[in-house]
Amino acid sequence: MTNVIMHGCNGRMGRMIASVVEQDENINIVAGVDVYDDGKNPFPVYKSIEECKTPADVVIDFSNAAAVDGLLKFCTDRKMPVVLCSTGLSPEQLDAVKAASEKVAVLKSANMSLGINMLIKVLRQEAAKLADEGYDIEIVEKHHNQKLDAPSGTALALADAINDSLDEKYDYVYDRSQRREKRPKNEIGISAIRGGTIVGDHDVIFAGTDEVITFSHTAYSRAVFAKGAVAAAKFLKGRAAGLYTMADVIG
Repeated sequence: MTNVIMHGCNGRMGRMIASVVEQDENINIVAGVDVYDDGKNPFPVYKSIEECKTPADVVIDFSNAAAVDGLLKFCTDRKMPVVLCSTGLSPEQLDAVKAASEKVAVLKSANMSLGINMLIKVLRQEAAKLADEGYDIEIVEKHHNQKLDAPSGTALALADAINDSLDEKYDYVYDRSQRREKRPKNEIGISAIRGGTIVGDHDVIFAGTDEVITFSHTAYSRAVFAKGAVAAAKFLKGRAAGLYTMADVIG
C-alpha cells in the first residue's frame, strides 16, 4: 500500500486523483492540503503542508507555483518523495527542485499522461531517422479556451524530445506571419489552438515528399493525468534521492 498526501486536494485535479485512488486498492490518500475545504473529504485536510503531521510514503502535488517552495522544504525535511505536477515554476524554483532531488526522490514531468510519455519515448527513437530523410517537423497542440499559456508545456516537451535526438540542431518557430521566405529545414514549427473544452490534443507531423506521418495523442478527460500521477506515486515509494520523470515510470 502506498500512502499519499494530496497537495492541492480540493482543486480539479486533486479531486480527480482522489476518484482514481478510490478504485485502486494499492494506494490510499491519508491526508490532504488545501486552503479551502468543504469537509467532504474522507481524510484530514490541512491549510498548509507545514501543518500536516500525518505519516505518508509520498506527496502528490497539483497545487500552484506559489506553494512549491514550502512543499519542497517539507519533503526534504521529512525525507518524503514528491510527484511534482504544479506548472509555471520560476528558474529559481526549478533550481530548488534540482537541489531537493539531491536529498529526496522528486518526479517532475510536463505531462503526467502515460500515453504522452510513451509518445515522447517513440519520438526520441524515431525522429532522427525521419529528419535524416528530409521530413519537415511541425507540432500542433489544441486546448480549451481557459488555458493561459501557449504553446503548452507538453508541446515544448515533445519538441525538446525531438531536438535532443537531433543534437539540438533545430530552432523553434511559433509565428511565421512576419516573414516571407521558404521554410528552412532546421526548424520545428509549433502552433497553438485554443477553443471550447478541449482537454488536450497534440499532433506531431513529419511532412515529407508525397507523404505525411502523424503521431497523435488525444486526452478525452483529465483522468489520464490523474492515472499517471497515481502510477508515479506508486513508482516513487521507497526510491532513492534523484530527479525522475515519467519516462522512468513507463520503463
